[in-house]
Amino acid sequence: MIQLNPIQTPANNPSSRSWLRLVVLGRNPKATLVRVVVWAVLCVVVFKLLLVHIRVDGISMLPTCANQSVHWVSRIAYLWRQPQRGDVVAIRFVPADGSINRLEPPHVMLLKRIIGLPGETVAFVNGQVLINGEVLDEPYEKDGDGCDWNCAPVTLGPDEYYVVGDNRSMPPEYHTHGIYERNRIVGKAML
Repeated sequence: MIQLNPIQTPANNPSSRSWLRLVVLGRNPKATLVRVVVWAVLCVVVFKLLLVHIRVDGISMLPTCANQSVHWVSRIAYLWRQPQRGDVVAIRFVPADGSINRLEPPHVMLLKRIIGLPGETVAFVNGQVLINGEVLDEPYEKDGDGCDWNCAPVTLGPDEYYVVGDNRSMPPEYHTHGIYERNRIVGKAML
C-alpha cells in the first residue's frame, strides 16, 4: 500500500507559522510591543513637535529652493537664540488685510529669508537692499538677476523681522515680503 504525504501549506505547516510569528512579533512579543510603542511616540514627537515639512509652492525662493521641493523646518532652532540675518525661515501666513480666505488651508506657511532684524531700517533702491542706509551683501543672490525693486524705507519694531524671497527678478507686487513679528516665525529651514 502506498502512503501519500499531505501537501504542506503555510496553514498546516507548524515550522512556517513559527517563522512568520518570529518575524512579526520577534522572540519576545512583549518587548516587541514596547519597541513599537516607543517608536510611535518618538515619531509623533519628532515629526509633530520638533520638525515640520514644507513643500515649496512657487518660484519666490529660487535658486535656493526649487518649486515643489520639500524641506524640513526645525521648530527648536530658535529656542535658545534669536533668528539671524540670512536665515531661511518658515512663517505662518496671514494675508495683509488680516482676513482669512476660506479657500486656503489654515496651515499655509511661507519659506522666506530674513534680511532685516529688529530696530533696523530696510529699503530697496534700484534692486539693492539697504539696511540702515548701507548696502546689504547677499552672497545667496545670483548676479544679474534683473531686480529693479524700489521700496520706501521701513523701520522694524523691537519684535519684527523683514523677510523676502531670494528670487527678486519677480516684480515686488507678485512677491510676498515684508514685516513679520517673531511669534509668526515657526522655525529655521534645514537646507
